[in-house]
Amino acid sequence: MLRHPKIEQWKAEEKTIVFTNGVFDILHVGHVTYLEEARALGDVLVVGLNADSSVKRLNKGPERPINNEESRKRVLEALRSVDEVIIFDEDTPLDLIMFIRPNIIVKGGDYNAHVTDRRDPQYIVGSQEVKKWGGHAYVIPFVQGYSTTSIVKKMRE
Repeated sequence: MLRHPKIEQWKAEEKTIVFTNGVFDILHVGHVTYLEEARALGDVLVVGLNADSSVKRLNKGPERPINNEESRKRVLEALRSVDEVIIFDEDTPLDLIMFIRPNIIVKGGDYNAHVTDRRDPQYIVGSQEVKKWGGHAYVIPFVQGYSTTSIVKKMRE
């Protein structure tokens, strides 16, 4: 990824760029609420979307992703809270974070913004780097009762 005109423009305009990432396989109210809250932390929200091959390596289950990356991207782009969606194929979004250099990085309730041990499952990938250039890391609590895993389970029943 050599250039990204929108990100270059936002940086030139000194916009506060918020970054988050995830699979966003079956969009539900938990996702929508999370993305709205993330967007409220800055001027623009960039979502790093796990590519299909990346999702497979995350071991979310043999049937995942249910929706392919282009479908998931299109749905996210339709949300008012999302300004840009960039698909990444790596196991983590670190390269994408280093490219974007967001002011704020956000993850959901199973992470901890204060964890610094990169081996800890609660560690937010890229949080130390964002903090080094003066940014912040935040965790947004889950909306109880909503998860893609629970939706898939319910559909099976």
